[in-house]
Amino acid sequence: MLNEKTIVFLGAGSMAESMISGMIQAGKVPANQIIVTNRSNRERLQELKKNYGVRITSLEDIPYQEADLFILAMKPKGASDALSSIKDQLNKEQVVISVLAGISTGFMEERLNAGQQVIRVMPNTSSMIQESATAMSPGKHTKMDHVLDVKELLECMGKVYVIEEEQMDVFTGLAGSGPAYFYYLMEHMESVGKKNGMDEEVVREIVAQTIYGAAKMIMENDETPAELRENVTSPNGTTAAGLDALAQYNGGKAIAQAVNHALNRSKEISEELEGVLVPS
Repeated sequence: MLNEKTIVFLGAGSMAESMISGMIQAGKVPANQIIVTNRSNRERLQELKKNYGVRITSLEDIPYQEADLFILAMKPKGASDALSSIKDQLNKEQVVISVLAGISTGFMEERLNAGQQVIRVMPNTSSMIQESATAMSPGKHTKMDHVLDVKELLECMGKVYVIEEEQMDVFTGLAGSGPAYFYYLMEHMESVGKKNGMDEEVVREIVAQTIYGAAKMIMENDETPAELRENVTSPNGTTAAGLDALAQYNGGKAIAQAVNHALNRSKEISEELEGVLVPS
């Protein structure tokens, strides 16, 4: 049961905070069973303790025997050192989870003791409000009951999709980085509203509600995005004019390239780490 699990975050950045917030809001993991540590930023740890009631510790004082799940939430370049530091402290019933772009199940398995259970996870920052699209891919030694436990944990933060490891890079491009694309779109829509005299707070709410409504239409209807777009596009109307501008300025290509560049960068991170770092 989740309320009996102890979770250790190795790293205390924005992704760790988003996940912690989602877990606590869902009410399934008590704050005192979430432990957070990082390499040196004690002030950041104190901030998380104050805001969420979690426990904090130094790397040297991690209560290994108490923990069930270890979540790697530092920058990807720090993953190899982190895995080396915990390798000989783990038992085979504990699960190591990567939420880092480019850190695969194979990368973790090579740097931990044989048979260690690992899972690669890719949430996004909407975890903070329990609306993440999160993917997970278990390692070759991970038991099904632990897969189900981790899936239940991630469902505290939104919807969860179990996918193959090979699909993780494209998922990263679509959903891991995806919220930023929509924020970028909103920035530009807002700027037009403000330039035309609308109040900043009002136009922000209008744009957000518009995106929310469009997403909800997709979630609650069987029609494809293309069909829904066609349904609201009258010949020579305002929507047609807007879509013509998107086509003229290669808006569709820009969106596709954003996803492609993000997924390619995820692959590059894996290749860089595998090429530079020697397995422990």
